[in-house]
Parts: sequence; C-alpha cells; structure tokens
Amino acid sequence: MPKTSGRLLSLLSLLQARREWPGALLAERLAVSPRTVRRDVDRLRELGYPVAAVKGPDGGYRLDAGAELPPLLFDDEQAIALAVALQIATTTGAGIEEAAARALATVRQVMPARLRRRVDTLQVTAVERPTTRPNPQVDSRVLLALGAAVHACEELRFDYAPVSPPDADDGDRAGLPPRRVQPHHLVTWGGRWYLVAWDLDREDWRTFRADRITPRTPTGPRFSPRDVPGGDVAAFVAGRFQGSDGSGDWPCSGEVILDLPAADVSRYSREGIVEALGPHRCRLVLGSWSWPGLAAAIGMFDADIEVVGPAELKDAFALLARRCADAAADAPGRGRRPG
Repeated sequence: MPKTSGRLLSLLSLLQARREWPGALLAERLAVSPRTVRRDVDRLRELGYPVAAVKGPDGGYRLDAGAELPPLLFDDEQAIALAVALQIATTTGAGIEEAAARALATVRQVMPARLRRRVDTLQVTAVERPTTRPNPQVDSRVLLALGAAVHACEELRFDYAPVSPPDADDGDRAGLPPRRVQPHHLVTWGGRWYLVAWDLDREDWRTFRADRITPRTPTGPRFSPRDVPGGDVAAFVAGRFQGSDGSGDWPCSGEVILDLPAADVSRYSREGIVEALGPHRCRLVLGSWSWPGLAAAIGMFDADIEVVGPAELKDAFALLARRCADAAADAPGRGRRPG
C-alpha cells in the first residue's frame, strides 16, 4: 500500500476513535507535520468524509455525520464483532432480521479476503429459550419513536392494545383513553421489548410491552427524569417479572451458604443474589414458586449446603430428602406424603 494511502487510513481510524483530535496530537500520532495532517484532511474531504475543523487554542479536527454514508473503516476485531452482532440480530424481536441479513452481506462483500474467510468460519446459530408463547415482533419505527422520547425526556401518549388471555390485564379494555407516561428506559427481557415509564394517570411506575404500543403524536412537554426504584433499571425490571403478584417478590425466598466459588454459582443462578464469602464459599439468596421447588433448585449445585433460613426452606429440604430416600430404596409406597 502506498505510504500516503496508508497514512489516510490511519488518520481516518483515529478520527473514528474519538470525538475530537487536536491537530498537533494527530501529527504526533502519525509522525508527520501539522501541514501534512491538513493536506490529508483535505484528501479525506474529497473522498466524502465530513471532517470538520475545530476552533480553539489548540485547533483540531472531528469526523461529523454526513448526508451520505462514506466508506467506513473497521479493524479486524470491529469487523468480526459486527458480523457476530448481525448474525444474532434475529433474536432481538425488533423486526430487523431482513435488514440485518442485507447489512451482513454488504459488510462481507467489502471485507479483505483474509478477514472474509475468518468471518465465514464463524457461523452463529442463535437459539432462544423454549417458550410456550412466541415472542412478538416489534415495528422498528415504534422502537425508534420510544427511544427518541426517552432520549429527549418528552412525555409520551400511546394506545395500549389489549391481549387475549392468559396475558390480559384487568385494566386493558377497549375504548380506554391513551396512556400518558414519562418514558425512562427501553429494555429487553426474555426476547421481548418493554418501555419502563412513570404513568402520569396512575402515579406509579409501569412496564409496557412495546409490541402493544401505538405512539401518538405529537409528544408532550419535556420532564426532569426521576430515578427508578432502587436506582437500577435492570434490577427493577427483573423484580417486576418475579412472583405472581408483580410486586417483585417470589412467593418463596430463602438464603443458603454453599461450599462453591461465587463465580461458579452466579453462572448458573442468573436470578439469584450471590455473595462471595471466600475463595470456595458463597452466600446465595434465591426465590421460587414453592419451597420444594426452591430446595430442588439449590440442590442442583454439587456442594454442601447450609440453610440460613427460613424454617420453611429447611422443611422443604427434609421433605425432598425423604422422597429421595424412598426413591433410592425402590419402595414407591413408603413415606408418601401430600405435596
């Protein structure tokens, strides 16, 4: 590659890496004079890259967004990351599957042969968790509208479509006025998109399924964002989907100490709280729909278990122990107790 062309690619890579670059620092990084940097910037502009000059004591440059998309420059790691992200886009439920496939074909076409071969060997099959309900697709225009309202901190009005049982909410009835909310976060959970918002009419936090939202225009006035309960949107959303009453609590919750490293336990207990008590010992707080179910979930770890509480969890372990002993003795009629 000619020296000038190689320097142009290096300059473009630097401009894409950060918001602004002082001219003197660019010259130092490229080992050229500031005059050469100015000439190279002019060459990039001729190629369609909108490089703007930054005024100030130091002076410098930044790469602005243009009306047209000029050729992009990715290093090897970025190109591979982009290829992987496009391959797993089918699990997002955002209605972008076809566009992602076309984008992957476009990116692959302009890759150098050595990198194309590496990407071709990386075939990713995205497998979703089995579910009795299909994950609905969301119109990408709806996601963009919700995301724009969240970013601008503007009140949002939308129609919220009812769903058929067993998902129907008691408050979902035809003819209801549009919901009025202060949108705070757009999140994904279990293959579905949700809007986390402060409901202005109910004066409480709500999570709305994005596939049921039809935004109305225009948006409302701007608002000052408030913190979600607990300050952590991920924990807040996870709590909303735990338990039968939507309060964030499982019907049964217990605490144990396991003779296992915390890293090993957290890998297989995504909904539990794991605290390291040493290199090979940890505390686990976990919830479930029933006490025997909770004891069975904890029992899957191949380790000694110390029950901290409550007493119902200890009783559940005793019940499972009796059942397991009966099964091991091959005496199905012994010790049977109502579950």
